Amino acid sequence: MLQYSLEFGILSKGISTLLVGCIPTSAVAYLTKALNASAGIVISASHNLFEDNGIKIFFQNGSKITRDIEILIEQALNDPSYDFSYVKNFGISRKINNAKKKYISFCKNTFPRNINLSKLTIVLDCANGSTYNIAPKIFQDLGANIITSFINPNGVNINQNSGSTNIIKLKKLVMLNKADIGLAFDGDGDRVIMVDHLGNEINGDQIVYIIAKQYFKNNKLNGGVVGTLMTNMGIILGFKKMGIPFVTTQIGDRYIYKKIKEKNWMLGAEQSGHIILLDKHSTGDGIIASLQVLSTMIKNNTSLYCLSNQVKLFPQILLNIFVQKAQNFETNKKFRSILKRSKNILGNTGRIFIRKSGTESCFRIMIEDQDYNKVKKIACIISNVIKSINI
Repeated sequence: MLQYSLEFGILSKGISTLLVGCIPTSAVAYLTKALNASAGIVISASHNLFEDNGIKIFFQNGSKITRDIEILIEQALNDPSYDFSYVKNFGISRKINNAKKKYISFCKNTFPRNINLSKLTIVLDCANGSTYNIAPKIFQDLGANIITSFINPNGVNINQNSGSTNIIKLKKLVMLNKADIGLAFDGDGDRVIMVDHLGNEINGDQIVYIIAKQYFKNNKLNGGVVGTLMTNMGIILGFKKMGIPFVTTQIGDRYIYKKIKEKNWMLGAEQSGHIILLDKHSTGDGIIASLQVLSTMIKNNTSLYCLSNQVKLFPQILLNIFVQKAQNFETNKKFRSILKRSKNILGNTGRIFIRKSGTESCFRIMIEDQDYNKVKKIACIISNVIKSINI
């Protein structure tokens, strides 16, 4: 329904459309550039449930449009005087039948040709989303023994108890099948969270660390790595120990991309699994990031467990506080008081970071310290205060 409505509006303005079907967000970014289109548009709930469906827009070069342009579009849509009148010179709509084939070939070409995945068993969680019939094909073509889950999208079950935000079943499947690795993509395929053979979660911070270290080892790392204000302190210290420059930016892959371009670097990531490898693609891509980690495992003849344990993470707890009136939460005296007390308890060894979600009506509170007991204690205190505030 959303596709037909969006297409109708575009065609009525005299602009033609190329339809590629159900395909990952990063595939649209690639095809926009490859087909020399004026823009790329994705209908997606990203890592959320289908009720949150919206659109993502890409520039001609395959990078996401800036927040400034998003605001201009939103203002135009909300402007009652904006001219939505139809024209007689309608656009033409046609389907690109080989879109998936082109994207599959693109992903496979980022993997070294002198190795394959024949020795690995991989569990794929496709979140009932856009990677459902693409990821299995790619990993199978490269020789892997694959076990699939959540590959039956019906339009409303995307990310439902699955994908990068819910890896409970993936952990069980990896351990049950004695697999080497589990990969959980989000609904639109631009994120990945991994599970090692013992069922341990490997997040975006750890993934970019593994990739950056391999790049550095091969003298292919141009500059440093971009993270966010949520990047685990253990990762930051790990990069410092190796002598790899590291900078942070706001939460959001668009900000990571912007900072990478400013620094003329290659790599950046969010803890949530957005991994940007500008030497491979113009935007975050869960499949391509996975292929780089898998190639590192094979080249070093080691496991994901060993690769991820080369750096020690600081304990973190993330609280999601759902609210209706955000301003009451921010200015509440009781909360501000407990927040000040918590920061004093942490001192210089830890930190508390609060941000408003970009996709949900909630605040996310991250508590981090070298001492897990301290983190857990503060999380409990803050949770109890939030409940008593009853916003």
